[in-house]
Amino acid sequence: MSRQVRRAMLLLWQALREIFDEGAYARFLQREGLHNSAAAYGMFRRENEALNLRRPRCC
Repeated sequence: MSRQVRRAMLLLWQALREIFDEGAYARFLQREGLHNSAAAYGMFRRENEALNLRRPRCC
């Protein structure tokens, strides 16, 4: 594969991870010093939902 195609695929992969919250979850684990687990994911979801409740909604 050419270098440009690889870069495009990497960009697409990173965008999909952000869309499906995988990137945010990975950053949460790193920030909190946790390992991937059901309990850690529950903490992430609760934090994420609390943040979404505080954000103003458009329209």
